Amino acid sequence: MSGRLLIVSNRLPVTVSGSDGRPVVRASVGGLATGLRTPHERSHGTWIGWTGELVELGEDGRCELQRQLQKRRLVSVELSAEEIRVYYERIANSVLWPVCHDRLDQLPLRVNGWDVYERVNARFADAVAREWREGDQVWVHDYHLLRVPALVRERIPRARIGFFLHIPFPTPEIFFTLAWRRELVEGMLGADVVGFHTKRHRGHFAAAVHRLLGINAHANEFEYGGRRVRAGVFPMGIDARDFERRAESPAVRSEVTRLRRNDTGPLLLGIDRLDYSKGIPRRLIAVEQLLRRHPEWRERVRFVQIAVPSREGVRAYQHVREEVESLVGRINGTYSVPAWAPIHYVHRSVSRSVLIALYRAADVMVVTPVRDGMNLVAKEFVASRTDNDGVLVLSEFAGAAEELVDSLIVNPYDVDQTAEAMHQALVMAPEERTRRMRALRECVMKNDVQRWAANFLEALGE
Repeated sequence: MSGRLLIVSNRLPVTVSGSDGRPVVRASVGGLATGLRTPHERSHGTWIGWTGELVELGEDGRCELQRQLQKRRLVSVELSAEEIRVYYERIANSVLWPVCHDRLDQLPLRVNGWDVYERVNARFADAVAREWREGDQVWVHDYHLLRVPALVRERIPRARIGFFLHIPFPTPEIFFTLAWRRELVEGMLGADVVGFHTKRHRGHFAAAVHRLLGINAHANEFEYGGRRVRAGVFPMGIDARDFERRAESPAVRSEVTRLRRNDTGPLLLGIDRLDYSKGIPRRLIAVEQLLRRHPEWRERVRFVQIAVPSREGVRAYQHVREEVESLVGRINGTYSVPAWAPIHYVHRSVSRSVLIALYRAADVMVVTPVRDGMNLVAKEFVASRTDNDGVLVLSEFAGAAEELVDSLIVNPYDVDQTAEAMHQALVMAPEERTRRMRALRECVMKNDVQRWAANFLEALGE
């Protein structure tokens, strides 16, 4: 790859906190930060994004932060509290997120603030224009910055620009509920390569382009603005080797032993952000149906649901929490006995070592979002199973289902089917469990996050 890579995302790949007025900067752990670390370092590139709120830092602390960010080749985009409230919370997370996850019932009755979204996206584009040099490539990420590719194109017409959408692109009928549908599509078409996790999402985008602009795709390319724009499928992976290595560590092995202590029956596991797209209420009802239809699992099977807090200031997320906690209480109230409860519900984050230990200890991993761009939890579970054991029950509406075909694929809206898939997983013969997991591991280990980044950048460089 000639030139540098300029990465543009809503957040920088660091977590910034304050201690006695001084900044403490730590590298973030996550799919995007991990996947782009190598091309960022190899190209001596620059990463552009927001640092998060810095209320604990005074003027001296902010200056020190800029020096630390500069050493890491990170450029911060300053956003006011009002801009975050409107651009991030109101438009990105309260309008674009529900629309892209087919949840029109979560839309506010009146949407305003698109001018702020445009202004913030322009701020990111200005930062790119200041940093760009001849030969650089620009890679913009996700729904927060849908207008950035076109705004960068206005400022640097000859730039090589890529855009990747990490969440689903919905059907045109749903996408067209947005007042700014044309501006958002034109924003994405400012890129030379527009990437999606799945063929389905790419097809929805192509249909939206055709209906809005009258442009047809030929071999997944559009002629737009005198340029060719390629729409590609690039399923994102995880840092599979890191999960594999950690799964074999003494700390994780010890935690697995602790989790399994005094166990008398199998363990089913769900790990999600507490988001309405993850399908947790329907999953709990499926567990209830499992106990109703197959009473032999009562006082034996244990379902552990880790629900990581998310966007707690948004009313829709408060409602999801209330619904989940009510269901847990009702199901446990119906089936519990003094020495056993069917559902163990944990509403907090867990450490990486505990997370991987849970993956290793689980007999069945239940990943049943009602809509998800990819869902990396499913791949983390597979990468952690160095013992070639465990069964993955996976929603057909997770992007990962297009790759992980040796899981038990279910329709999460059909709770009876999901319950039967759980039962099938619990009674599956050891040889079949091993066969399925080996096939899943081959897929996940081969198509890791480094390969995802390399494939996209190769397409962008063509």
